[in-house]
Amino acid sequence: MFNRMLASIGIGNAKIDTLLEKARYMPGEEIRGVVKIRGGNVEQHIEKIELTVMTEYIRESNDQKHKVHAAIERYNVYSPFTLKPNENREQQFAFRLPHTAPLTIGRAPVWVKTELDIRGAVDPSDNDRIEVVPTPQMNTVLEALNLLGFRLREAECEYASKLGRGVPFVQEFEFVPTTQFRGQLDELEVIFYSSPNELELLLQIDRKARGFAGFFAEAMEMDETFVRVRYSNQDLAAGPHALAHQLADLIARYV
Repeated sequence: MFNRMLASIGIGNAKIDTLLEKARYMPGEEIRGVVKIRGGNVEQHIEKIELTVMTEYIRESNDQKHKVHAAIERYNVYSPFTLKPNENREQQFAFRLPHTAPLTIGRAPVWVKTELDIRGAVDPSDNDRIEVVPTPQMNTVLEALNLLGFRLREAECEYASKLGRGVPFVQEFEFVPTTQFRGQLDELEVIFYSSPNELELLLQIDRKARGFAGFFAEAMEMDETFVRVRYSNQDLAAGPHALAHQLADLIARYV
C-alpha cells in the first residue's frame, strides 16, 4: 500500500525511454522507433502510450513576446495493459511527420514527446529532439531564391491561427534582397504549405518606399502585397533555375 501511494506521486513509478530510428526527417516522412517501458515498484494499469510532435511559437500579448508550446499531432500507439513490478516491455511505432511541422531552421525546435497515461499516478514522459529539414520541393524554392540574390535573415514560428491550417502558427522565412531586387524591396517573407503532391507559397512582398507617396504607403502599411502561388511536384522537378525565372517575373509585377 505504501509503495502504491509513493507511485501515485511519481516515486517508484514506471519509466519510459523512446528511441527513434534516426534524428533527421523531412515533413511527410515516416518516423519509426520503439518505446521502452520499465515497471516500477508496484503493478500499474497503463491507459495508453501517446506520442506527440511538439514545437514552440512566438505569441505577442500586451507588447511582450511569449514562447508557447504547440502540439502539432498526437498518436496513440498502444492499447490499455497492466504493467507488473519491474516488468520490461517494448512497443514499436511508426507514424508520418505532419506536413505542418516547421523546419528546424533558426529558432524552431521540434521534438517527439512520449507520455504514459497511468491510472491514479503521475504520468511519466520522455522528450526527443529531432531535426526537420526541407523536402526536395522546398529546397528547389530555397535554391531559386538564392539564385535571385535573396539571403535568409530569419526564420521564426509566429502565432497566426487563421493561416495555420490546423495549427495555431505559421513559420515565416524572412529574406532580404542582395542583388537583383536590391533597392526595390525591403524584404520578402515566405510561408510554405507543403503537401504530398504540391507546394503552396504565401509571399509577402514588402516594397521599398520611394518618395513622399512611398513613405506614406509604408507608414500606412500599404507597401506590402500578399501573393499565393502553387507549384506541383512536376513543376518543381524542372529545377531551381526554371523556378527562379518564374519567381522573378512574379515578384517584378509588384515592385
